[in-house]
Order: sequence, then structure tokens, then C-alpha cells
Amino acid sequence: MPEVILPGAAGRIEGRYSPGKRPNAPIALILHPHPKAAGHMNNPVAVTLHKLFVERGFATLRYNSRGVGKSQGEFDSGIGELADAATALDWLQANNPAATQTWVAGYQFGAYIGMQLLMRRPETDGFISVSPPSNMYDFSFLAPCPASGLFLHGTNDTVVPPVEVERVVNKLRTQKGIIIDYELEEGASHFWQDHMGAVERRVGAYLDKRLEEKPA
Repeated sequence: MPEVILPGAAGRIEGRYSPGKRPNAPIALILHPHPKAAGHMNNPVAVTLHKLFVERGFATLRYNSRGVGKSQGEFDSGIGELADAATALDWLQANNPAATQTWVAGYQFGAYIGMQLLMRRPETDGFISVSPPSNMYDFSFLAPCPASGLFLHGTNDTVVPPVEVERVVNKLRTQKGIIIDYELEEGASHFWQDHMGAVERRVGAYLDKRLEEKPA
């Protein structure tokens, strides 16, 4: 897939872009884990998410946030990273103006940034949040959550205990008009070692279900 360079607020942003299979293909933005914990766009979970959307015909972009890989700038405690995410989504939308749907998918810190982006972009149709760090960051900004989506977590996650994610999910499920799916993978840790197949299977099945309900 071709490398792309986007102009960002802190300098260039390095990405990998897979064009859609048709002019009005839906679009998906993939966000990587925490830069200070060696998070980057080629993280196995991020790559798997990218692959799942591409297989379903989406124009898909994953990228390195500021200070990671060839992306310029320095880590900005989430503020600049959210700006980078908005820039990346702007680029994706500008290159796919006829897109039928918009999705945001993130893993760990990327899930946190992705959910913030979701709040600022009401045109988003769905989200995927894998191992969201709801015990490290305040997710109360999801009020209300503007789109239906999937939270995927592991039962053996010792970094973010499942009860912390369930607290967020239960709050979101009180809203009318959106449906929050929450799936727990038995035995999976925060890092999904030996459970990448579960990410592929569960996220793929969720996307297929949503696309069957509302074709893109």
C-alpha cells in the first residue's frame, strides 16, 4: 500500500493509504497505541484493523502521530494527537468526497483519541475501540456518544481491567438511538499476544453485521 505524507500542524504526518474499490467507497481511519509505549501505525492490532476495513472495500488510512516514525513534532499528551487525527480524517475525506460512510477505529491510546475525534465529527457512522484505556483517561466526554460501535477487550487485561471498560459501556448504553456492542475475549491480554485471530474474527463479524444492516 502506498506511503502518503500529510501536512500536519506539527509538520509532516506519515501514513499508509489503501484506496477504496469504487469512487464512493466508505472510509476508515485507524489510530495506533501510545507513542510513549512504542506505539506506531505498524502495530499488529492497527495493521489488522486496517486489513479488515480494506477487505470490505473501504478507503483506509493509518498514520503515525507526531513524533512517531517519519512524522514530525513531539508527543503532546493527547492534544496534538487529536489534532493529527482530525488532519488525517480531513485528508481522507478530501480524497474521498463521495464516501458513503465514515468509520474510526483505534487500539489502546488510539481508541481514546478516536473516541474524542468521534465527538467532534458527527458525520461518523461507526467506531471500533480495542482495549480502550478507560482507567487512564476520562471518557466522560462521551455524552452523548454520536455513533454506534464496538468495544473489544480481553478478560486478562491487567493494564485496563475489564470492569473499567464495562463502566463506560454501561453508561453509553443508557442513551437512546445508538447501540454499543461490548465483547470480551477470554484469555486475551492488553497486548493481544496469541489472540490476534480473535481481533480479526470479532471485528470482522461486527463490521459484516453493520454493513448488512446498512450497506456502504
